[in-house]
Amino acid sequence: MTTSVPLNRKDLFLGACRGETLPRLPVWLMRQAGRYLPEYRAIRRDHAFLEVCKTPDLAVEVSLQPFRRLGVDAVIVFSDILIPAEAMGLKLELGDAGPNLPEPVRSKRDVLKLKLFDPEIETAFLPEAIRRISREVGPAVPVLGFAAAPWTLACYMVEGRTKEGFATVKSFLLSEPSTFRDLLHRIAEAAIPYLRAQIAAGAAAVQLFDTWCGELSLRDYEEFALPAVQEIISSLASANPETPVIYYTKASHHLLPALARSGASVLSVDWRVEMRSLREKLGPRIAIQGNVDPAVLFGPPEEIRRATLEAMAALGGTGHILNLGHGILQHTPVENAQLFIQTGQQPLSQEPVGVGFAPPARAGHGSGS
Repeated sequence: MTTSVPLNRKDLFLGACRGETLPRLPVWLMRQAGRYLPEYRAIRRDHAFLEVCKTPDLAVEVSLQPFRRLGVDAVIVFSDILIPAEAMGLKLELGDAGPNLPEPVRSKRDVLKLKLFDPEIETAFLPEAIRRISREVGPAVPVLGFAAAPWTLACYMVEGRTKEGFATVKSFLLSEPSTFRDLLHRIAEAAIPYLRAQIAAGAAAVQLFDTWCGELSLRDYEEFALPAVQEIISSLASANPETPVIYYTKASHHLLPALARSGASVLSVDWRVEMRSLREKLGPRIAIQGNVDPAVLFGPPEEIRRATLEAMAALGGTGHILNLGHGILQHTPVENAQLFIQTGQQPLSQEPVGVGFAPPARAGHGSGS
């Protein structure tokens, strides 16, 4: 079915999540509210990172900055993936030097001390920011919520900070597998109401960030990380079946057969993945987000256009949200980010049709094997 009715930003975004072929791709940037923008740096001169996250007026302003400056097709709320760790009882320090959890989870006793929390009490600032953003942009613009996937949040909770190889967290997983599964389950239990609160506040879609899942072998991913992701997505699908879940993974090409069983509406992949090949492997059930290398935005304009147009053409405009393969880098020139967005919003060459694909079967709570 062909339609000539103009589509607004939310129509485009949700249509892409459903696998529709669209007149143009929706495009946004992971980490789009951040240090590459001078207006963000101006706010950070006077306010600490956590203060911005926890002050709705500031979080709304920062969330809207890339929408005003770049014209992106989605506004993701400004927050941090470690906010739930603090709400679960861990001390959290966030700054330009990176995250720090000075009292990490290293034992069964530490796991048992973690608590569930009410997202409208302990993290009330986040759904409030989403409500305000939604009022500001109106019904034609999608607002996105997010959380860390359990494995990635566990990496920080156990290591205390980012460490190459994550030896401490892997040692915990191998030496106390049942306790580690309990940790992942508790994180999933906390993430479910946290994401539901964001959806209730107005988020049109939510994204799970599993930045460090590529550190796992396929076997360990299937035995530990995947069931916790499935637990979250299955629960969200039951309560909010119309709300897409985007699942972002990095350096995870070896995990793709398992990622496809996550139940996510959209898989967001990094620049190492060839998207045509990915579509062939996944079939038409799951939409794809990505996947230009963020470093391309440091190149000359002709290279930015080439890489963007190549990514746009990869899936023929079907079931595709254009994005980078990771968050935009700190020193990216603003004009280069603008060029990426403007190029990505060009009409596609093929005639748009309103035919989508069948949604993926929602995963249960098991290993997905």
